Amino acid sequence: MTLFQRIQFFCSYALCVSAGALLLNTLVYSAAEARQFKVPEAVQLYTDDELVRLIRQNSHLQRVRDVDNCQLYQDIKAQAEVERRPAYQFLYGDMLAYAVCYDRNVELGVTYMQEAAIQGLPEALEQLGRYYHLGRLVQPDMHRAILYLREAASLGNLPAQKRFANILLAGHGSALDMEAAYHYLHNAVTASAQEHRQIQTILLALEEKLPARIVERARKPLNV
Repeated sequence: MTLFQRIQFFCSYALCVSAGALLLNTLVYSAAEARQFKVPEAVQLYTDDELVRLIRQNSHLQRVRDVDNCQLYQDIKAQAEVERRPAYQFLYGDMLAYAVCYDRNVELGVTYMQEAAIQGLPEALEQLGRYYHLGRLVQPDMHRAILYLREAASLGNLPAQKRFANILLAGHGSALDMEAAYHYLHNAVTASAQEHRQIQTILLALEEKLPARIVERARKPLNV
């Protein structure tokens, strides 16, 4: 091998070593960087049952904002607008009403709550009844409150059943409403001892305002 060939060989070898070291350093740095800046995993859409459970726990907005970092906001909008799934209409409405992942738009938010209620979602019916009762986001309207709460109560929503009965005990509604309220609460099922005591207190108060024969009739099982 001539001197020129030897020089050429050693230069090529040194260049390869330098390139290999650079590549190794790049790979090590990239791996470390990847560990430091993790790309968040894709969040899956909620099933209807899962979303309803979150709504009942009043943790649906926290889940979307704090746990899922608003990654699903466009999917939620699509499920509410295009697919018209009532649980997603409720969620989207709340997100708009309370500025979660969207700029606040109370009017549109209440519209989507109403859409969910029209489709018979008990949680939406109860929420709107509560809002009309308290004057939250909407003007107080006892007539609308009773309509929404009575429908939610008939679908087994316990918060609606209790609020419906308490509104009647405060002097609103009709005698037929009072019988219905007693009927729903008498047949309510709950594992909570506190709620059980609350129900008993409300039933006793209703009994004082209802004739004995109406109470007896109201104690019939559901769907009888």
